[in-house]
Amino acid sequence: MTFFKNVLSTLTALFIYSFIGAIFFAVTVGGIIALSEQDAPEVKNNSVLYIGLHGVVQERVIEDPFEEIFSDDVEQRIPLLKTLEAISNAKTDDRIKGIFLDNGILAAGYSSLHEIRSALEDFKESGKFIYSYGEIMTEANYYVASVADEIYLNPIGSLEFNGLSANVVFLKGLFDKLDIEAQIFRVGTYKSAVEPFFRKDMSDANREQVTSFINDIHGNVLKSISTSRNISIEELKNISSEMLVREPEDALSYGLISKVGYKNEIKDQIKTALGIKADDKIEYVNILNYIKTLDKGYSSDRVAVIVASGEIVSGKGDSESIGSAKFVKAIKAARESKRVKAVVIRINSPGGSMLASDVIWNEIMLTKAEKPVIASMSDMAASGGYYMAMPCDTIIAQPMTITGSIGIFGLLPNLGKFMENKLGITFDGVNTGRFSNLYRVSSSLTDAEKQIIQNSVDRGYETFTTKASEGRNMNIEDLKAVASGRVWTGAQAKEHGLVDKLGSYNDALEIAAAAAGIEEDYMVTFYPTLKSKWEEFFSSIAGETETKILNHQYGEMAKYINMIKDMEKYQGIQARLPFELEIK
Repeated sequence: MTFFKNVLSTLTALFIYSFIGAIFFAVTVGGIIALSEQDAPEVKNNSVLYIGLHGVVQERVIEDPFEEIFSDDVEQRIPLLKTLEAISNAKTDDRIKGIFLDNGILAAGYSSLHEIRSALEDFKESGKFIYSYGEIMTEANYYVASVADEIYLNPIGSLEFNGLSANVVFLKGLFDKLDIEAQIFRVGTYKSAVEPFFRKDMSDANREQVTSFINDIHGNVLKSISTSRNISIEELKNISSEMLVREPEDALSYGLISKVGYKNEIKDQIKTALGIKADDKIEYVNILNYIKTLDKGYSSDRVAVIVASGEIVSGKGDSESIGSAKFVKAIKAARESKRVKAVVIRINSPGGSMLASDVIWNEIMLTKAEKPVIASMSDMAASGGYYMAMPCDTIIAQPMTITGSIGIFGLLPNLGKFMENKLGITFDGVNTGRFSNLYRVSSSLTDAEKQIIQNSVDRGYETFTTKASEGRNMNIEDLKAVASGRVWTGAQAKEHGLVDKLGSYNDALEIAAAAAGIEEDYMVTFYPTLKSKWEEFFSSIAGETETKILNHQYGEMAKYINMIKDMEKYQGIQARLPFELEIK
């Protein structure tokens, strides 16, 4: 009898707990829905546009329904394309009197930083002010903040100004310890995507190209800072290379900042600029809220922007990748829409599957036959990313875009000794033909088998370079002279004929509209359609949980474990950026 009482009490408790939990969930979700359905925030007269330069910059960002509730625990994601639109709109918005840049730690490629900085420079032409404050200012933050009229640095803060570094992680030593052999197939002197698997350091060719493009990026950074801060490039180089800025006072003495001071001090200066009293409140409007107020307008003529961000994979992919099936559907929808008069392919990708890249290339070619198609390169449009750009009518890159890398590779790991020596697992079997078990990972390939795969890679390279030469209207030998897997900055790529113009995303829109004859009146439509906030939230739970567990268990080692796991993505021939590169 006691047993049944215990069971009944347990079931009752579970029911009550579930009922209360369901009510709590319903109330929470209802509250979030109510928050997300609120009208756009009011922008008051004499307002200051607040831009938090911290978090991760992405091409597009799904509105986060939990941001209002868990804002302290959520890493800010900055929607690049909408941010550019907002800054441009604020330039002519009479309610906005200036911009306040609040610096933290900003994660973005230098091309994205350049676009934001250029938008701020354009904003300043209105005569409105830009003030900046930071407690910690990274090299990336300072590059953007240097455009400001006044730059304040906290007295106990820090400003990083010691140049850029590019680091490549190599796994050869780990593979040796694990008895794993990386069987490599590639074309191109500079196609070094697979170097981490069979080398312990950079090849001479790879070191040459990395040195070239990182110095070009740094040169562009110094040029912009020199103009804004009225400091010669040579002096900036000396300050950077010798790391002369080590304390806030150093930054002030060398002219990199306006004042060493606290946030309340720069707020006082903002109040003076606004013409309000010292005890008055500054009316800030956060740029993420300001974006919600932008008048989308209406026009029957559209420019479709296909936002392709992430690695290129076959199939639908996910929110972090460019799935060929999903993007073919998006491009086809833009082509078949009677309202869409021109298309912009916005690319931020290190490449990926050559097969998937070629499938997307074909759909762009079909669209190009009917409508103007313009490529707009963001931080990266390399290898498979360049593959998508090369059929477009006009290719526009930023000076610091990483592009090119026209080359391909294949990788097949031999796990036989690892499985036997470390795990005690062996393999045996029978085949009906000489090459029936070609793509095995349980033993080394024979010379004949290796040649089959290498021949496939060679054919892929010929396909890539031939289509690139046709798309760029270049002689094939001239194209190959700047191919071979070589990575270039956007500025270098323009010199070699791989891109047509240096410019921004907005320049790409204007060129597309002009090509379609609709420059006087058009609106922008984005493809592919983003998932709803709820679909994205629930679909991302598993992936985010896995990432958090991995980071919790392995800490700094997690990124190296992810690199090994990424080998699973290298299915088929790859047109991918020639290394996992971190520039900081």
